[in-house]
Amino acid sequence: MQPARPAIAVVTPSILTGLGLESILRRIIPMAEVEVYDRFERFAAERPDRFFHYFVASQTFVEHNAFFLERRHKSILLTEGAPHSTLRELHCLDIAQSEESLVRDILRLHQHAHRTGHPDAHAAAGGEPDRTSAAAPTALTPREIEVLRLVVEGLLNKQIARRLDVALTTVISHRRNLVRKLGIRSVAGLTIYAVTKGYVDAEQLGASE
Repeated sequence: MQPARPAIAVVTPSILTGLGLESILRRIIPMAEVEVYDRFERFAAERPDRFFHYFVASQTFVEHNAFFLERRHKSILLTEGAPHSTLRELHCLDIAQSEESLVRDILRLHQHAHRTGHPDAHAAAGGEPDRTSAAAPTALTPREIEVLRLVVEGLLNKQIARRLDVALTTVISHRRNLVRKLGIRSVAGLTIYAVTKGYVDAEQLGASE
């Protein structure tokens, strides 16, 4: 009896991203069964625990973080650009890089998963596993966490200043500190960080849209 083919899921609302990843995965891991889902609900209905890897779009990860964090050993977050060091505990794949680099990183991730039973986050990002433990980012202050939450909610600097009853320059200073401490500039990146660290409830984010 032939062993079952390893199954890989690509979960992204982007048709181009999904089809592109499917094509690459089928080419470099020909023994794998690759399934593409444009909605989490379709993916969840297809016995998701049978998949060896989940390649997940950032927004889908944020909206259903409880599911993917519980299965972080097999979940790979699709990023557009190099993943931030603050997301080191997540397994990330930069889909904005060249196809050659993307293929290399997927192969490293897949090979590492078979050696150890789970993919290493840094290896998935295109480097060797980091055994020296880079310094953790400086802890955020309570006020910086407040600002982070409001940024993730979609408020502008002036709105945050009004909400916290502080000067606009104070908000700008806090946001500058967030960038310096976390190394994350985009709201999408801050959202993923905030959800992962438990600063923001992803269900509330979905309800506010």
